[in-house]
Amino acid sequence: MRLSKLPLTTFKEIPADAEIASHQLMLRAGLIKRLASGLFTWMPIGLRVLRKVEAIVREEMDKAGAYELLMPAVQPAELWEETNRWERYGPLLLRMHDRHHREFCFGPTHEEVITDIARRELKSYKQLPVTWYQIQTKFRDEIRPRFGLMRAREFIMKDAYSFHLDQESLQTTYDLMAETYQLIFDRLNLPCKSVDADSGEIGGAQSREFHVLADSGEDALAYVENEDFAMNVELAPASAPKGERAAASQDMKKIATPGTKTIDQVCELLAVAPEQTLKTLIIEAEDGGMIGIVLRGDHSLNPVKAEKIEGVRSPLTLATAEQVESVAGTKPGFAGPVGLKLRIIADHSALHRSDFICGANESDQHLTGVNWGRDLPEPESADLRNVIAGDLSPQGGHIAIARGIEVGHIFQLGDKYSTSMDAKVLNQNGREQPMLMGCYGIGVSRIVAAAIEQNHDAKGITWPDPIAPFQVVVLALNSKKSAEVRSSADTLYETLTSAGIEVLYDDRDVRPGVMFADADLLGIPHQIVIGAKALAKGVLEYRQRKSEDNSSDSKEINLDDIESFIGTQIQSKN
Repeated sequence: MRLSKLPLTTFKEIPADAEIASHQLMLRAGLIKRLASGLFTWMPIGLRVLRKVEAIVREEMDKAGAYELLMPAVQPAELWEETNRWERYGPLLLRMHDRHHREFCFGPTHEEVITDIARRELKSYKQLPVTWYQIQTKFRDEIRPRFGLMRAREFIMKDAYSFHLDQESLQTTYDLMAETYQLIFDRLNLPCKSVDADSGEIGGAQSREFHVLADSGEDALAYVENEDFAMNVELAPASAPKGERAAASQDMKKIATPGTKTIDQVCELLAVAPEQTLKTLIIEAEDGGMIGIVLRGDHSLNPVKAEKIEGVRSPLTLATAEQVESVAGTKPGFAGPVGLKLRIIADHSALHRSDFICGANESDQHLTGVNWGRDLPEPESADLRNVIAGDLSPQGGHIAIARGIEVGHIFQLGDKYSTSMDAKVLNQNGREQPMLMGCYGIGVSRIVAAAIEQNHDAKGITWPDPIAPFQVVVLALNSKKSAEVRSSADTLYETLTSAGIEVLYDDRDVRPGVMFADADLLGIPHQIVIGAKALAKGVLEYRQRKSEDNSSDSKEINLDDIESFIGTQIQSKN
């Protein structure tokens, strides 16, 4: 591709509304253009990357024995009503009417559609197992789209669905998909960690997430090196403290704590550590009442764990300031468990504290020296918090926390959808039984953004070779002033292209500094610089955008050797 023929606008400035590296760099490099909130156009160079990701995903899914199809993006409401998800899915579902006033939605996922296909196509156990997949545009009406493609409203996803007669068959395909996903991320050259996860709104009994490791990741992952323990923090169990709770050694006292609505403010005023304090959160119950949740001051509530407690409203809903005042008699920040006429559930670590500090249910007042069993009843106890670095795993190892970007998720759905939609086959005994299902998703467009989050520097993108938009960029310096530079660059471009190498040829009439800056911004792995001085010596300059030692040193390659040299460099990176 000749850059002089491509309408490409790059920018030095960081866009004001772009918060993370991938969003900033994709806009600056002209890979995408914003159309509206959470909606982006893929421009030619960005689309090349997207298509390469799709190709790798498609090849590995085909190798795994899955069959590609393409389902409609627009889905009829009646299918979603069969599974009771039409209303339950909430505002994320973009609903619409056709001219006959029939209700439809723009599909955020395709469980209902594929189950409808299965109940029409599959009649006998002899047709099982079968796995179908598609690469399709999805839409989820995010309340606050952000981070560019990382949390866009419209996105491209590979979603696959498998159908089985029994659990053993489902487990076999589930394990195969886990292996296939790992192969995909290995081929993409994206270090990835797979973790056990909550099934969320998709449902099912078992699920596993695949995360590209990056400091900007929205998800926290808990794992132990050299141990079979890796989970999303939302699912990771927090072990209860060992041993007996210490005996009370202080009397309960009320003290003035004006303006201290946060744990940090209380700790600063009283010169205590956060773990000596307890915080009380008021949440809504299923029956319309309220529940008090008590955590250690240095711990954070895990909503997924809390939602699974009987009687807690799902989704987890924190009480409003007015609701807190109605049950605690004080504004938020000063509520505490002593005298609180609510069902109280304490996290295991909170229950293990003695002589603790908590809100006094009076404005600008806290209690010190509080003890369970003496000053207030022993509460219910549950695992309610997020694990933190240093916690012990169930096997006894010390947990580490990493940040990750979720790019894949596989689920064992069981008969959740097949039962509600009456998707049955005849078994070996000639009797009808619901099929078991698996669901396997990869965020294709999100992978592009995740790759940039993991591969960039101060100059721009540093693409992994397998998904770089081009393998080589040829920079013809001051070619308008030198016929020899122009001729040599043209010849090299044709030679490399004929050899099957993907080349971006910068033949623009711009300053060398602009060429170098754009080449680094676009992140093409291999750079060949053609200049008059080098040609006079019979050499070209070669630069590697991201070398093994992170150096940016260039080397001179004889003009006659450049084709074989580049071929060797490309082969070594793939």
